[in-house]
Amino acid sequence: MNKAIPWLGTLSAVGLGVLLALAGSDGGDRVAGIPVFALCVALAFVIQWLAFVPAYFAQSERYFDLTGSFTFLSLALFALVVSEQPDARAAVIALLVASWALRLGSFLSARIRRDGFDRRLSRIKKDFAAFLLTWSLQGAWVTVSFAPGLAAIAASSRAPAGGFLIAGVILWALGFAIEVAADQQKRLFRSQPANAERFITSGLWAWCRHPNYFGEILLWTGIAVVAWPALQGWAQLTLASPLLVALLLTRVSGVRMLEASGQRRWGEDPEYRDYLARTPVLIPRPPRPRPVSSA
Repeated sequence: MNKAIPWLGTLSAVGLGVLLALAGSDGGDRVAGIPVFALCVALAFVIQWLAFVPAYFAQSERYFDLTGSFTFLSLALFALVVSEQPDARAAVIALLVASWALRLGSFLSARIRRDGFDRRLSRIKKDFAAFLLTWSLQGAWVTVSFAPGLAAIAASSRAPAGGFLIAGVILWALGFAIEVAADQQKRLFRSQPANAERFITSGLWAWCRHPNYFGEILLWTGIAVVAWPALQGWAQLTLASPLLVALLLTRVSGVRMLEASGQRRWGEDPEYRDYLARTPVLIPRPPRPRPVSSA
């Protein structure tokens, strides 16, 4: 790999954060003249870099996912505490994000304790620049995902709770349920010794190849819908968050990495190729029946 690529990636992640900070701060509360939203963006990256230092020297990826969840919780609490007169919308957003972060953090922490390593990071943690890029991307992921929610919590103007809040909570709940169910189905599948090196094709995984990521995109769409009425001016650009989350999950990490890993592990397996042919990548649809072979 070109040595400059990880450094350019880190700069790009920070640049994205800066652009979001500029847009999301429009019409928001300030602390000592600094926009609350911009402080949250800076905090997201600082937490990652502070955690990166001991992780690199210890050559450990054990606390990577836990740090991500901690960052979401920290930003939600910080934004609520320092914003002027947060309303019911702000409290709902903080509660939904905190619930998701606690669930995901505990799930991923339990997985790495069970496996003993994180396959995504085990091969790059010895490379300072590549490992730093991974943590910087996590800062960008937190910022992008939470952007409309943070902008709404920190907004100077308040909008009455109404249909957007209800619709957004419903979308969030549906996405959360899909993500939890998909993770649980895969965990139970992997717990069977015979399935340790197999791929799952049952339950929600028969409807699409990455139902957990579909659920995640849906729940962040719900957060954006809840936040929408509170956003004004340039802060409305943060409503692109679900599209950026989908882009990160499908083109940068998540889906792209898992699809490549699947090809390496099972690419020559006829059953796996059949699963790929019959099952969409991300948008669920009813499972297609297997073709009946003629006698």
